[in-house]
Formats: sequence, C-alpha cells, structure tokens
Amino acid sequence: MSFSSYNHQQVELKWTQKWQETNIYKTPELKKGDLKKYILETFPYPSADGLHAGHPVGYTASDITARFARANNYKVLYPMGWDAFGLPTENFAKKNNRHPQEVTSNSIKNFTNQVKRLGASYDWEKEINTSDPNYYKWTQWLFQLLYKRGLAYKKKALVNWDPVDKTVLANEQILPNGTAERSQAVVEQKMMSQWFFKITDYAERLLNDLDTLDWPESTKQMQKNWIGKSEGAEIDFKIEDSDQKIRVFTTAHDTIFGVTFLVISPEHAFADILTADNNKETVKKYIQTAKTKSNLQRTDLNKDKTGVFSGSYSINPINGAKIPIWIADYVLTTYGTGAVMAVPGEDERDYEFANKYDLPIIYTNHTNQFVSYSQEIKNNKEKYTLINSGEFNGLNFKVGKDKILQKIVENKYGKATVNYRLRDWSIGRQRYWGCPIPVVYDKSGKEMLIPESDLPLILPEDLDLSTGQIKPLSQNREFIDSASSKYGQGFNYEGDTMDSFVCSSWYFFRYCSGNIDNIFADFEGIKKWMPVDQYIIGAEHSTLHLLYARFFTKVLFDEKLIDFDEPFLKVRHQGLLLGDDNNKMSKSKGNVVNPDDIFDKYGADTLRMYLMFMGPFNQPKPWNTDSIKGVRRFIERVWNLQERVYFGPNQFKNFEELQAWGYICGPKTENIIEKALHRLTKKIGDDIESYSFNTCISEFMKFINLVEETGAITVNQLQNFLILLAPFAPFVTEEIWENLSPKIRQGDIELGRAVIQIKPISSIHVQPWPNYSREMLIDNEVKIVVQINGKVRTDFEININTPESKVVEQATKLTEKWIDGKTIKFTKYITNKLVTIVTD
Repeated sequence: MSFSSYNHQQVELKWTQKWQETNIYKTPELKKGDLKKYILETFPYPSADGLHAGHPVGYTASDITARFARANNYKVLYPMGWDAFGLPTENFAKKNNRHPQEVTSNSIKNFTNQVKRLGASYDWEKEINTSDPNYYKWTQWLFQLLYKRGLAYKKKALVNWDPVDKTVLANEQILPNGTAERSQAVVEQKMMSQWFFKITDYAERLLNDLDTLDWPESTKQMQKNWIGKSEGAEIDFKIEDSDQKIRVFTTAHDTIFGVTFLVISPEHAFADILTADNNKETVKKYIQTAKTKSNLQRTDLNKDKTGVFSGSYSINPINGAKIPIWIADYVLTTYGTGAVMAVPGEDERDYEFANKYDLPIIYTNHTNQFVSYSQEIKNNKEKYTLINSGEFNGLNFKVGKDKILQKIVENKYGKATVNYRLRDWSIGRQRYWGCPIPVVYDKSGKEMLIPESDLPLILPEDLDLSTGQIKPLSQNREFIDSASSKYGQGFNYEGDTMDSFVCSSWYFFRYCSGNIDNIFADFEGIKKWMPVDQYIIGAEHSTLHLLYARFFTKVLFDEKLIDFDEPFLKVRHQGLLLGDDNNKMSKSKGNVVNPDDIFDKYGADTLRMYLMFMGPFNQPKPWNTDSIKGVRRFIERVWNLQERVYFGPNQFKNFEELQAWGYICGPKTENIIEKALHRLTKKIGDDIESYSFNTCISEFMKFINLVEETGAITVNQLQNFLILLAPFAPFVTEEIWENLSPKIRQGDIELGRAVIQIKPISSIHVQPWPNYSREMLIDNEVKIVVQINGKVRTDFEININTPESKVVEQATKLTEKWIDGKTIKFTKYITNKLVTIVTD
C-alpha cells in the first residue's frame, strides 16, 4: 500500500495561515468558576541574529502544556512579546550604522516569523514590545509609584562599571571571574550618582515567601543565598587616641577574643583619616588599584590576599587589647559596615592574611589550631569549646555565642542585628536604547517627577548616525534641555535610562490587559488570571529577573492594586541546548543551529518533537543532526497511519488488502489497540504534567510500532491518538484530522460489532482530551507457552482467571499433531505462564 508523501512545507504554511485567520488561540473571556491556566515563558530578546535552535526548547514545552490545558477544559492565557530595549541592540546598531529602532523592528519581524513557523499557540492579540512608548509609559509609571513610596532614590555610590560598554552593571550581571557578562570586560568600581530601587526593604519577605512556591529547590536556594540573611552583632571598636569608633558587623561574635587586627575596605570613610602621613602614598595607590577590581574578584577565596597597614590602632572592647587597623580589598563597603574584625584562628581569609603579613594568631577553639568557623564550628557548635576567651572559657560555642552577645549588649559595646547580602538594585544606565527615567531637575538641581499626565517621556528618535556613534541619552542636549520649554527655564531631564530588567520584570501584568492604554494594567483582569500558573525560564535568571519580578509584585500588593504578592506559582527551567561540539550554542563558537534550516528540511513538528525527545527537559542536551532524522521518520509513520484506518468492511477500500496481508481487522485487533491507547492516554497526561516530555515521545513510538505490527486501527482510535499527539506535533495531526473528515462527516459509522459516536469535525486543537478506563489499564490476557517433552511447540493467550482445566484443555488441543498416537504421562501447569506435557 502507499499513501501520498507528507509535504511538511505545504501543510505548515497552510495551517499557520488558517490558525491566524480563524484566531483559534484567542484568549477566552474568563468567568467566575472557570478553570484557568496562565502559561508564561520568558519573552525573547529579539537580536539581529534571530532564533537559534535552543530558543524553541522552552517555547515548545510551554506550548505543549498550553494545548494540554485547553484540551482538559481550562481556559488558557498564553501570550508572546518582546524584551526589546538593551545594550546588545544599541551596540549592533552602532557597528552597522543603523538606528536601534530599525534594528529592533527588523529583528522582531524575523523572530515573529520564526516563532509562528514553530506552531506555538500564542494569542498574538496580546503581543507587547517593551520599546513601544505605549508600553514603557507604564514602566515610567511604575518608577513613579516606587518613588512615591520611598523605594526609588538617587545617591552617590560605588557602582560596577563596564569600561568597554561604558555603563553601570548590576551585581547579577557580573560573571564569577569578575568580568561583564556581555562584554567580557574586567568590571571596575566607580563612584557616581546613581538611581536605585530599594529592594532591600523587601529582603525578609522575599526570603520567607520562597517556601510557599513550587519552584526548583536549587532556584529557591540561589535566591536565599543571594539575599544572604545573616544574624549577628554590630560591635564598636574605639580608635586609639580618638573619640571615633569603627563599627563592624559579624556573625561570629563568639570569636571576639581571637581578634588580632581590624580590616576596613579601601572605600571606607576612615581609610584616609587613619592613614599615617608617611604611608599616604602607598595607601592611595592601593586604593586606586582596588577600584579596578570587581567585588567578585576581590572576595575570591583563591586570590592572593593583599592589604596595607593604615598606621593606626583600635581597642578590642571585650578585653581592651590593642590591635592594628589594616586596609584590604577582600572587605567590601557594600557588605555589613565595610569593616571586619579579623579572627585568623577561625577564618580562612584572615588566616591567610595574617600569615602573609606576619600578624598574630589567637585560637579560641579547644584544638588550639586553625578550624574554619564557617565550615566546621558553625555546624558543630556544641562539639567545640572556647579557650583564650576569658570568663567564657570551657563553654561550647553554642552557649558562648549567646553569653558573649549578652555581655556586648549589656556593656553597650554593640547590638544584635540582622544583615543581608542583598544590595539595592542599581537601575540607571548610561546609554540611549532604554526607557527614559521620568524625572526632571530644576535649575538648582532639585529632582522631581514629571506629572503623570506627561507620560510617556518619549525617547528622542532623531539620531545623528553620520559619526557612526550613538551617544548616551545624557549627551543629547536637545533632549535634556527640552524640559525648559515645558517646565521652565533651567529645567533639565534626567539623562540616564533604566536597566532593561525594569521593563522585563513586570511584563506579565501587561499581558492581562489587552490593548488598554489608559492604565498600568487591567487589575480586575489580573486578579482573574494571576498569579501565573506556570513559568518556563532559564535558570540563569534566578537571581535577576525572578527576584525583581517578585519585588515589583509585592510593591503592587502593598499598594492594594492586586490581591496576591507572588507572581509565579510554578517555575520550571529548561536545560541548555548544546551544539554538536557539546559547548553552549553561540555564534562565536560556530555551532549555532538555525531553526529555519530545520523547518525547511524536516518540518516544525520534527523540530518540536526532537527537542522534547533529546533528554530530560531540565538537563543540558547536545544537538545531533543524525538523531533528528529518526524523528522525521516517525512523523512520516504517523502520516502513513491513514493507510491503516479500519472503518469496517464496507467503508474502507483497503480492507480486503489488509486481510490479504494477514492482518486481523475486527474485535480482537480493536481490543489490542484499545488497551494500548488507554495506557497511552494515562501515560501522556501524567508525563506532560511532570514535564517528562522525552518519555512521551518514546511512548508514541511504541504505540506506532504496535499499530504497524497489528495492522490496523479504527477511526475512533486514530482520532484519540491524534489528539494525544497534537500538542507535540500540531501540524501533521491537524492535517490528518482534516483528511479524515470526509469519511466520517455523516456521523455514526457501523463497525460490524458496535456503533461509535465520531467526534464533531472541527480543528483537532479544540477537541477534548480522551478519557481512559482504569479497567482497560489492567492486562487480563496472559501468554501461555506450551512445551512437549521439554521442547516449546506453541503458545496462546488466555484470560488470567481461566481455570487450570480449561488451560490444559486448550494446550492439549493446540498440540494434537505432536501428541497424536502417544500417551500423555503427566501434565503440569505453572499458573499464567507454562503448560508442560510429557509423553511416552
């Protein structure tokens, strides 16, 4: 038998256009009592390079779950948009002497075409673009809300400066080796006036509420570590011959008797004051060098510790000991107070520093040798006892910690306190292609918000590209000075733009609002659809976007605009797609796979199923072009199922041909496939819910094998199979579904033994998910092997509850030709497995 070959290009173009024309995936109106799913994935940054094959991993998974939810009677919000502002586009525009808006528009067109070719079931009416003034108007509104609540402020501070891209970076945008994530430049510390969001006000809530979320434990732990809650004490160390004190923060105040020197950061306010005249030049050079290092470089445990003696001393308040004050770059101004009490007997960094500069070491643990406080003592406080600790000698660290803190507080040496590693979010960026900050300054330099009625403050579109440079917004004097004509002589606009993470950390609210442009969001719609039920996002965003989005949500909750304070109930991460060289796909490595090439050669269904089949969803997976060919062959086998559809002897032209081939088309065949189909229905549903997409593909392949071995499948069974497969392969299933319609449009079809109700003919993607019977999951048939005189002669299937006498009778009947003329000496039956017959 043969069937017309599957032309994926023709089929995919046809259905892409039809789905768009019919608006089949439009978000339905959500009414009280409706089941709902808000399915979200990270909206892409539309780079000029277009999608690579790694992007559709998350998109395909999200689309499968969205289609599965619709089939199970959920109303689904599944949108798409573009994270369109950012430095990569600006740099590309500079390099190619083009306007960033032009680059962005072209990139979005290309991305849109590629995503539509993938067959994802987005509601394109919800599409957003963060560089559209109608969108970033509300980014500015959100900034103003934070400002009014005291959560947005400007101050001079040390910031992470990228000397190549010439912009400020958030801590989260720096790699562990101290280089910028994007430019790879060594990040420097630079003092400048900068806008911040006061995310630290929410540190405790951001920490505690993690336990309520269905997120990967590793992701929650990353956020906990980033927030970095530390309970300890702030202690004042008096500077010798001075009324001034250096305040330190420590979580190890039980080791205070072991302090042999103080260390302050190079940026500490006392660094110049404490420095002796004969050492000022050395200290000055050291401080300048420290400014060229990122915080991550400075705190690297593996780096060689460096420092300079200030020339001054302080007094340990607990025992009056005189200790030197050093300046060292492994201490950060941004953590605690910018000063630490050095305890070389129990702190690894202090121990290395003391050995290098020949500073004294006092051990406060009973081993009288170095034991790491953070790694050993902290986890075994009852095991270690204090020595060299005055009146506290002999106490274990657990008891001693409380007792020593009590003395510190009672004698007013310091106080108990909580500290967080989390710093306020630096959001100002010194570039053009970003959302303008809606602030104006009067002639005295006083800042004020522009009136809400004047939003959006629009990014100037006229750029002088003749120089091949795109200047930062702050250097566009025409824009900066244009505030004078609106607000009065001498007024100037803010020249920084916002970090693109500001725009991308609230976009999920905007999806709920349709085309409403007179309010930040449709809050009634938000209350219906949110929180987000499922968010698929790369794990690399764990301490950036996910943290910022939670912060914004809690602010809106406190403003009483929404009735929930966590945006994403469930988060899942897709594994990284590697190139065929096992490295991360990147243009620089030359291992990028263009999905357009795969669409053209193998089809979107093939790409979707291959990406899901490669391995566990959350694990990294290397691309293999040879393997994708096998998935394409599977798609063709699905297509060819149309040859095997069994309508009954009077309804299918190939019925006699199938019988001639030895296939059994009737109740027995139907029952074999029916049982397998019920098992498949349960398995696919369970695996989609657990994100085990790779095992779904395996089960589909097993089912196809069974159908091909058995020979035929009823039209109703094929319909159910296609519905199960449709979320994974939407194009081929839709085409086959339509092909079946002329044969079954008249409704009921006589199958000889029963009449079944054929599903109404419409798109497969609006069909309900098939039900399965638990009884059909139980295999009541077993294979009985029959051997005569130790040699296997035949086998047969029988119900597991068949009495032994009936089994033996059947076995004897089937082996008559081997027994004929012989005497049966005995027969033995091993229940549901074997019949052994012994003859003379």
